[in-house]
Amino acid sequence: MYRNMLKPVLFLAIVVMVVGLACGGSTQVATLAPPTQAPPTQAPPTSTAAPAVPTDTSAPVATAVPSGLVTNLSDLKKATIQIEAVGTFVDPQFGYEPNAAGRGSGFIIDPSGLAVTNNHVVTGAALLKVWVGGDVNKVYNAKVLGVSECSDLAVIDIEGDGFPYLSWYEQPANVGLEVYTAGFPLGDPEFTMTKGIVSKENADGNTSWASVKSVIEHDATINPGNSGGPLVDTNATIVGINYAGNAANQYFAIDHLAALPVIDQLKTGKDVDSIGINGQAIVSDDGTVSGIWVSSVKSGSPADKTGVKAGDLLYQLENLYLATDGTMKDYCDILRTHNPTDTLQIQVVRWDTQEVLEGQLNGRNLEVAYTFSGGTGDTGTSTGTAVNCVASSTSGYNTCTDNTGNLSVDVPDTWTDVIGSAWTYDGQDIGLAISAAPNLADFQGYYNAEGVFFGASDTFAQIGGYVEFLDFYTVDSYKVDCRFEGRLDYNDGLYRGKYDFYSNCGGAGGYDAYILSAVDIADPTSKIILIEVQVVPGDTTTVEQIWNTFYVYF
Repeated sequence: MYRNMLKPVLFLAIVVMVVGLACGGSTQVATLAPPTQAPPTQAPPTSTAAPAVPTDTSAPVATAVPSGLVTNLSDLKKATIQIEAVGTFVDPQFGYEPNAAGRGSGFIIDPSGLAVTNNHVVTGAALLKVWVGGDVNKVYNAKVLGVSECSDLAVIDIEGDGFPYLSWYEQPANVGLEVYTAGFPLGDPEFTMTKGIVSKENADGNTSWASVKSVIEHDATINPGNSGGPLVDTNATIVGINYAGNAANQYFAIDHLAALPVIDQLKTGKDVDSIGINGQAIVSDDGTVSGIWVSSVKSGSPADKTGVKAGDLLYQLENLYLATDGTMKDYCDILRTHNPTDTLQIQVVRWDTQEVLEGQLNGRNLEVAYTFSGGTGDTGTSTGTAVNCVASSTSGYNTCTDNTGNLSVDVPDTWTDVIGSAWTYDGQDIGLAISAAPNLADFQGYYNAEGVFFGASDTFAQIGGYVEFLDFYTVDSYKVDCRFEGRLDYNDGLYRGKYDFYSNCGGAGGYDAYILSAVDIADPTSKIILIEVQVVPGDTTTVEQIWNTFYVYF
């Protein structure tokens, strides 16, 4: 079209030149003397016809649309995919989940089958199943080419070729841009599309599972299962990758301009800002423990090679405590300020074995630094003899202190087998303790024996709060051999926590057991307090006397 528009302009220029020449070929103005004689007579021109105008009857050259490229909303479904990631995961709420299947969405960006989705949809899966365009009769396998934990992006390669695909929006996603969210909700093969506008060009991208640098906020509803699906404009070009929403009906997509450089690396098989985990930032109810919960690990990744396992809590990286704000920000900032091959110090809590492990990414494998445990006969030991047990102001009780004078508690005066110095486990001192019973060997070995273990540990306080300690404290024997009556709050004005109550330990009519985990209200991060009591059924008086009189002086 533009070449043909030049021709009238060229003709006009020619006419101007002809007229200019007819007028003397110059626009300069001069004053001339009148002629002394008439100019010579000239013969009239033989022709007055205007110069011929060049003509071009060829049609404009149209740009062909590549075969398979989706250019309208009606065809958007054809390039949108549903992904099922099948594997074994460990969920922080539901625990071990073997052969579990989670679903998300994605979209194809190349006819060869390259597709984009979220990292949290695919990482750690044993296999991927893909449905294209809502066709439930055809299932494709796909492999992960590259992932980015922090950008929450992944590129997968679907088997086969000749797929419909989407192109990228070429401008910034400005406020007011009309956008559409596409994807497949969880458990539903029906394609969905919702409409909205961009409401904020650069929103906060820090979440519990990612730390994205550039995020678009919009109001096109994202349904569960739409994670990884496309956010497009009216021409079905990709504006962003949907990945989050909140209760305020605000939805978020990874900005296309920020995503493209990462995706270009992922397509080559390179991971970006990743150690190979599918993780989630968690913080305890009392704020005393935080870290990155590992739901699954990518085989062959730096995390896998150093020994990180699903169910671990990654709580320190390069000696920095992680996720204290409930997001992945600090974790991702550390990765972004180091090269992928750098050696990084790492510390994890492995709850199922009650171990704290230390090692290095791209270096030394994880090894046990120390172990913590609990439960009848497995709380560790309190060694030595209590410094002092004297008659309490409450009749029938003695007030006992440990060897250091930093712990004190009232116990029944018939509990004369009393020891108290270091709280030890595997030969390591992890705090202070007092144990008292009519016979400590019986208390530590049997359900039908009275006794108390009272310990305080600053070691435990470094890796968890009272809720987490009670959750993961080894009381499997109680859970199997006792009847769990419930978990209740504890607060005496000085200490607060929670306790589990069990009855019928060892069978009907068996002893009661109380497991209390608490912290100092004034200094909740300095130490974890554990009190484990076994009493005859219904003896709440002894339990209340212990709870009303225990005290930690350090």
